[in-house]
Amino acid sequence: MIRFEKFTLDNGLRILVHKDQSTPIVAFNLLYDVGARDEMENQTGFAHLFEHLMFGGSININDFDIPLQEAGGENNAFTSNDLTNYYATLPVQNLETAFWLDSDRMLSLAFSEKSLSVQKNVVIEEFKQRYLNQPYGDVWLLLRPLAYTIHPYKWATIGKEIAHIEGAEMPAVRAFFEKHYGPQNAILCVSGNVELDEVSQLALKYFGPLPAREKYVRSIPSEPKQDGYRELTVKRNVPAHAIYKAFHMCERTHPDYHAADLLSDLLSNGHSSRLQRTLVKEQGVFSEISAFIMGSHDAGLFVVTGKIADGIAVEIANNCIDIELEKIKNELVDDHELQKVKNRLESTQMFNEMTALNKAMNLCYYELLGDAALINCEVEKYNAVNSEQIQRVAKEILQKKNCSTLFYLSKNKV
Repeated sequence: MIRFEKFTLDNGLRILVHKDQSTPIVAFNLLYDVGARDEMENQTGFAHLFEHLMFGGSININDFDIPLQEAGGENNAFTSNDLTNYYATLPVQNLETAFWLDSDRMLSLAFSEKSLSVQKNVVIEEFKQRYLNQPYGDVWLLLRPLAYTIHPYKWATIGKEIAHIEGAEMPAVRAFFEKHYGPQNAILCVSGNVELDEVSQLALKYFGPLPAREKYVRSIPSEPKQDGYRELTVKRNVPAHAIYKAFHMCERTHPDYHAADLLSDLLSNGHSSRLQRTLVKEQGVFSEISAFIMGSHDAGLFVVTGKIADGIAVEIANNCIDIELEKIKNELVDDHELQKVKNRLESTQMFNEMTALNKAMNLCYYELLGDAALINCEVEKYNAVNSEQIQRVAKEILQKKNCSTLFYLSKNKV
């Protein structure tokens, strides 16, 4: 069990404190409740652009990294469709440096044309390298709008197109910051050998004076139920044919989420999982195959994807996937097979909670879901899933009319 304490400042900033005496390093994790789903469709990529802009310095501090490095710290950040997360680790005696730096950029980020131009170019290059010039890089630029018709999950975190980043102008960038980067939209967790009183004093000193901004209230359209099979075929200069099948599934807080997660593990987590054993080892239809869930806060996707082995027709490979999915829909999973998957998942959960940083990240994440205490209920929820629930969820999700398939074909293969 991860024990923590929690308090909220008058400006709305939620703060979690986890005391961990096993490490001299303290983790400082600041999560903002903003992701790509909060963008406008004609201005995508802003959440990810801000991940870069937040390291461009503030009015008072020209370079965010240097003071932190001088204090023996390291930092980084990541963005998803649902959130943006900034984190740092540093010696516990220098914790105040992290409070100083992050509160300062929350209050007064530097909005210079030079910084905006530099970071736009960085993001544009990332877009090109990771999504346009890399084999299979544009998969999610194709699969998301195939699966989603109105929900903003239909574009990737990087954005819909480079033109949206190129066209980002200062007024729109400032407005995005004012809308999403206030204390009322953030969750901070400090994890390490710290006392609640110490964290409380630092929080009041550095974040307490920051004014709350108007609370952003989401109004995101729900994706309508898919009631017909969708398909897209593209040809690219890649080494092997690939198939990507996306099925709509429940949101992260739905009671069936844990069953869907276990279902994906039964299909492909480990060498003895169904798709790996049957389609890779025994039949040799695929060189690699996997099934996973997106874990989205709103209704997400259950994805099955594989690289087809040389000499295997695409139609045959696709049919082989369908056969395996039908099996798990029509036959109850053996208790031993299900328990093995649960055991593996539980060990992964325990491993992920070993470091102060992972605990800080996870506490912030569960607080964003509704309550940080949920972190201590996950294993119990997975263990409560039975074979009947797995079968029911499989039947609900793995329907052809609920599927969007991307056939990503190699120009060099027959």
